[in-house]
Amino acid sequence: MDRRTIFGGSPITVIVRLVLLSIVVGVVLSALGITPRNFLYHFEVMLRRIYDLGLNAFDGVLQYLLLGAMVVVPVWLLARLFGIVSRRDDGRPGD
Repeated sequence: MDRRTIFGGSPITVIVRLVLLSIVVGVVLSALGITPRNFLYHFEVMLRRIYDLGLNAFDGVLQYLLLGAMVVVPVWLLARLFGIVSRRDDGRPGD
């Protein structure tokens, strides 16, 4: 793969286009009252809210998991123990 394929054209041309486009977008955002500090602050708040949503969902799932495990794990353990005991009573070797 050559540089033209990676960049989508001559690297110098692509860099010049990106610089000009960044200036135009910067002017538009500035006219809307959006500053880099303002943008980063709101981006951080958005990420924090997404993180909190994810943890709240995980917390609910974790509660269901623990509640179910309180029943399932002892039943599974008893089934395994009685299965091993009944296999030994049959004269067959255990697991």
